[in-house]
Amino acid sequence: MTTPKITPLYEDVTFHGPLSEERAARLIRGLGPLDGKHVLDLGCGWAELLLRTLEAAPTATGTGVDRNAVDIAHAQANADARGLTARVRLHAADVQQWQPEQGYDVVIVNGATQVWGGDPLQHTENALKAARALLNPQGMFLLGEGFWEREPTAEQLEAMPVPRDQYRSLAGLVDFAHEHGYRLVAAEQASLDEWDVFENAHGLAWERWLRDNPDSEHADDIRAKADRQRTYRLHGWRATMGLAYLTLQAP
Repeated sequence: MTTPKITPLYEDVTFHGPLSEERAARLIRGLGPLDGKHVLDLGCGWAELLLRTLEAAPTATGTGVDRNAVDIAHAQANADARGLTARVRLHAADVQQWQPEQGYDVVIVNGATQVWGGDPLQHTENALKAARALLNPQGMFLLGEGFWEREPTAEQLEAMPVPRDQYRSLAGLVDFAHEHGYRLVAAEQASLDEWDVFENAHGLAWERWLRDNPDSEHADDIRAKADRQRTYRLHGWRATMGLAYLTLQAP
């Protein structure tokens, strides 16, 4: 364990991904009337999007699942502070081992298709299949997933841990969802500003820790992590790999 501890990501960002307040509110509205509906968020992190979804619909209930116990504890504290305790269940669990309680009216998988594990080339398909099995008839699936805004160069692919065939174009991603029985209700993508705000905040805890602990025995390891993430971003995916937000309706 790194001593002193590095502050959790949620202390510097609102959502675990490139998502603005305005876009989050619009995505929630796009899920349609939510009163009385049950919402499931898989790979929810500290569940900020789930909690805001419940706040938007006073009779909606929710379930969040994430394997990071620290994030789930923070989510629970936020739920308690915001008066949502009775309407949300939060589980620190591996999605592959967690047992769903019932059918769901809305499923959210936002930047978390990897939670089913396996070959990265199968992550998108895994999420599409799993969500459809969990959804009630005509349920809504909010999918946040990567796509290629432009064809990555060989140099970019070498600089980031993302296989070329893991992602499609935006049109290809939507077509792939349709092949799995969904209908597209809305599609949008994270802006470059949203990406930059998130990436800057994502690395802030490491840089703050390095500034305050320059002589720590862990400094070289933390510096290497920060440098690796910066390389991924600036030499790899920036302005090339996008994040699509697809609102999909199940049959």
